Amino acid sequence: MKGYKNRLRRTLGYIGMGILAFIMLFPFYVLCYVALNNRSNPLSQGVFAMPDITAENFITAWQRGNLGGAAWNSFLITAGCLVLIVLLGASAGYTIARYSNTMNKIIFSIFLCCMMVPGIINTVPLYTIMRRIHGINTHWAMILLLSANRLPYCVFLYKQFVESMPRDLEEAATLDGCSRFQAYWLVTFPLMKPVTSTVVIISSVSFWNNYSQAVFFLQEKSLYTLPLSMKQFVLENTKNWNSISAAALISAVPMVILFLCLQKYFIKGLAAGAVKG
Repeated sequence: MKGYKNRLRRTLGYIGMGILAFIMLFPFYVLCYVALNNRSNPLSQGVFAMPDITAENFITAWQRGNLGGAAWNSFLITAGCLVLIVLLGASAGYTIARYSNTMNKIIFSIFLCCMMVPGIINTVPLYTIMRRIHGINTHWAMILLLSANRLPYCVFLYKQFVESMPRDLEEAATLDGCSRFQAYWLVTFPLMKPVTSTVVIISSVSFWNNYSQAVFFLQEKSLYTLPLSMKQFVLENTKNWNSISAAALISAVPMVILFLCLQKYFIKGLAAGAVKG
């Protein structure tokens, strides 16, 4: 009887996960269906009809939407932000976790408070600062801005992850002649791969899809990121849903590939960063 209940519970769990997966993947399926379809009204025969597959929609979106230049701008900003938040977030999280003193506790509390403040409410004072440092329409200013907004969350994850790690390897490295920095960089940092993967995935999506800051600080069309170019393309092609869907699919593909490459570390790092072991 107990085995039957376990099988029933497992079966119901699989059914529930299947339904949830269908609900989450169905919009993505519709997006692909419309993007690949050659019909002017691709949904006229339903979403399960065989589409007239064509690459024309992707070519149109790429050329008219300037998605190549926008993708490059998004890549530069995302890559720059990731380098900063990983290096600074890991170093700060490690220091706060390993050297527990009053100053570090105060700094960590400030980071926690910053996590509660929505970044959009700082737009007006940030715009004033950006003008004074000549950061409007520059990639470096966007990198600094987005990194600063994301850094508290990264420090929190790294700090919690480091607290769950034993000190034995670091102490052994110190006894072998390594300095504290060498022990951190050569021993501890490589072991942070799971939480680093989590930080990279979550933060990359945030940087790649950022619109609220980019629309204020990147005003030249040549500096547009993908969200800005997508908005401009949609405004200019309001009735061409095939090309709009193709543009949206092109914008989403890099993040999907990144997640597939790092997914095996994602849940492990998120769980380790959220709960002290």
